Amino acid sequence: MNVDSPVLVGVDGSKSGLDAVRWAAREAALRAVPLLVATSVIARPGTFGDAINLSAGAFTDLETMGKKQLELAAEIASKVADDAPLMVRTTLLTGTPAAALLELAKTARMLVVGSRGLGEFTGGLIGTVSTAVATHAQCPVVVVRGMPDSLDTDLGGPVVVGVDGSPRSEAAIGTAFEEARIRHTDLVAVHAWSDPDLTTVFATDVSDRGLGWPEIATAEEAMLSECLTGWHESYPDVPVRKVVVRDRPVHHLAELSHHAQLVVTGSRGRGGFTALLLGSTSRALLHASHCPLMIVRS
Repeated sequence: MNVDSPVLVGVDGSKSGLDAVRWAAREAALRAVPLLVATSVIARPGTFGDAINLSAGAFTDLETMGKKQLELAAEIASKVADDAPLMVRTTLLTGTPAAALLELAKTARMLVVGSRGLGEFTGGLIGTVSTAVATHAQCPVVVVRGMPDSLDTDLGGPVVVGVDGSPRSEAAIGTAFEEARIRHTDLVAVHAWSDPDLTTVFATDVSDRGLGWPEIATAEEAMLSECLTGWHESYPDVPVRKVVVRDRPVHHLAELSHHAQLVVTGSRGRGGFTALLLGSTSRALLHASHCPLMIVRS
């Protein structure tokens, strides 16, 4: 990655999109890299076939609206990074929002989007677009949720990372350590022994005593420590708290997100089929996290 690779943020004029701009501006300033703000409009009459019959004038109106959205986003970004130098660039893309953003993401250090937007006919970044870029982007994707209303209020708390013990989670762990380092905050590493709720899997007693959970927990804690050992050495100044739970990683990560500034997960973990590019935990957290969620591809 080029040292000047930008933080890329997609906007559509929605509050969610502007929250993404505020978060992305802080991140770009923190890293001393440019911020690239992008929005998209339908390319031309006939782009989507006869299903959408719009006049040429309608496309001109959309282009004008897109430029206004970029101007507003750039203004907000500059205010957020008032105390730090920040280069803000804007670009008006053509085509579907997901495809346009994914193309730009090839040279970005991260792609930031809101959790939902106004709708695709205005170039909007709706939930389906957030899911699409989280699934296919080559760089880390941050879906911004739980932002405070005030421009002057920062998200506080630790960085939380989900660790499932698979090789694919290594990239997420390394990214989470780096995110905690640049924020000067703690890292909370969460590991669940089982992805599904065990009460829905076994008909027998699944209480801690019936399951033999103390012995299992000891083994799982050792595994988690092993996953973190090399990263501890690389980031000795990052305080780490380890959390091992029986099951339901989504539930526990979502609970911790109430008091976190960022949750980091891998794009796909130990479960699921190889063809699934976005794992069940990451997909569920797109809807359940109470703070920005970063999805890191291995």
